[in-house]
Amino acid sequence: MYDLCIVSVSPEETNSPSDVEVVLYSDGACAGNPGPGGWAFILHHLPSGKVLEVSGAVPLTTNNQMELQAAIEGLEHLKRPTNVRLVTDSTYLKKGITEWIHNWKRRGWKRKTSNGLKPVKNVEQWMELDELVQKHKVFFELVRGHSGHPENERCDELAVQAYKDLQATDTDGQGLTNTD
Repeated sequence: MYDLCIVSVSPEETNSPSDVEVVLYSDGACAGNPGPGGWAFILHHLPSGKVLEVSGAVPLTTNNQMELQAAIEGLEHLKRPTNVRLVTDSTYLKKGITEWIHNWKRRGWKRKTSNGLKPVKNVEQWMELDELVQKHKVFFELVRGHSGHPENERCDELAVQAYKDLQATDTDGQGLTNTD
């Protein structure tokens, strides 16, 4: 099962799958919530067939932060404005950037709760992701996690391995990044 959504630089622009130049698969993982976590992405440049896998980890984080970081890191690797299909298993990421963010920004990065307005969680990452999405035309695809989607499964494997590697080697508390 998947859901599709388009985020464009301007409302009159649309981005169909045939326009896509790069497919960005992203995932985050966390051992405990909070706990040590990892993020990973796979960039697949369709015209050339080139594939890049990158992962990283931080010592204390949440799963949602790692989902956001994976998308941010992947979009940061693009060298110019690009038509991107971003494939994620995170409803939080997809709904946040395609639905919730408009009201958050209108309210000064606050979210509505039963007790009034509260600061948006992970606001620095949401702001960074918002800025990156404005540079590209991003077509979001939501896939079910752990359902056999090969690239999603690979991203999960990379993210988990990243935090396991961090736990085994991180002595300064700064985290690590792996590029294959």
